[in-house]
Amino acid sequence: MVFVLIFLTCLFLGVPIFATLGVPVLVELVMSPIPLASLAHSLFDGVDKFPLLAIPCFVLTGAIMARAGITDDIVNVMRAVVGRAWGGLAIVTILSCMFFAAISGSGPGTVAAIGTLLIPAMQRDGYPRDFAAAVTSSGGTLGILLPPSNPMIVYGVLASVSIGDLFLAGLVPGILMGALLIGTTYLLSRRKGYRGNPVPFDARTFLRSVWVGKFSLATPFVVLGGIYGGIFTPVEASVVAVVYATLVAFAVKRNMGLSDFWLALSEASTVCGGLVVIMGTAVFFGEFLALNQIPQKVATALMTVTSDPTLMLLLISAILIVLGMFMETLSTIIILTPILLPLVRQLGIDPIHFGIILVVTSEIGFLTPPLGVNLFVASSIAQLRIEDVARRVLPFIATIIVGLLVLIWFPQISLVLLELKR
Repeated sequence: MVFVLIFLTCLFLGVPIFATLGVPVLVELVMSPIPLASLAHSLFDGVDKFPLLAIPCFVLTGAIMARAGITDDIVNVMRAVVGRAWGGLAIVTILSCMFFAAISGSGPGTVAAIGTLLIPAMQRDGYPRDFAAAVTSSGGTLGILLPPSNPMIVYGVLASVSIGDLFLAGLVPGILMGALLIGTTYLLSRRKGYRGNPVPFDARTFLRSVWVGKFSLATPFVVLGGIYGGIFTPVEASVVAVVYATLVAFAVKRNMGLSDFWLALSEASTVCGGLVVIMGTAVFFGEFLALNQIPQKVATALMTVTSDPTLMLLLISAILIVLGMFMETLSTIIILTPILLPLVRQLGIDPIHFGIILVVTSEIGFLTPPLGVNLFVASSIAQLRIEDVARRVLPFIATIIVGLLVLIWFPQISLVLLELKR
């Protein structure tokens, strides 16, 4: 009881997540005969995970590419393909977010990289600022669903499942979600009369933009192709991505200085330094939950509501969507994976499929205030109040929820590539 009270108090007071996880367990530990030395061992074991090395490298890759102007190459190619359609530049934004997601593994990072370029461009083309920000923040959610994905790496470590399999499982759902967002963007643009570029498609322009940006466009194929082709592991792929992005920035684009590279390193270290502390306390938190059989108690409580796997996933998703309004994505995954995974396994739900559901519900959290990280990034770029962007993003939230329901009812969408691989 003391544990629960301290945990909830820290959570609602906005105490940093590492303290929210560690303080309740520490208090219980002091009151028990278990030696405090176990805390130090758990903190070390929590960060002594080889797959976690991939996260700082993927974050650094995204930071390098954003500062080197590599996103310009991606946008130019996408604009040449679909720029003439209704809402052409908005669709270009979604496609560019999908492409950049296959490099960065970060939702807010994708919004920042693409939005800085395309929100002003959409404004110049006559799109309302709030619509431009809503499209960009929605497209940025794909940054954690399409591989490589930082939340998938964290989930894979906590759930002891293959990160490569998680990446593969996220590919089809990511494309599906991107297609749904593009469809929503097209319908909204046609309804509001947002015209695309009147210039017809020109194959020569398209091929020229592909040739100019060939090294930039090759980045996700180098990284993901190496992983799926069995050439290197996800961790090795992250290092390859850093090396390749650095070579493109300095040797090909030649528009990135040492000061820019230092800023990219600072960004990666800031993001990942906090994650290391959280992961250490998260492992300790999970061990305490298992020791006190809390996951089993939660499972028993939820099983009284339903034992149907589909209905259970619907119930869990509803809980996760609400929590996503108040908790950061990695925090949600770190706290709830040790609690919910035993229940998921007990019901026969594939843990990899559950990981995809967990990530998709986290996408919605990026767009829902009061947290809504993507909304904050996009509204800052567009110089709007977050309330203005939040209203325009509602159709996209509904679209992601529809995609989530499709994935829950048809788990084969997540698992089809894994079945083919086996």
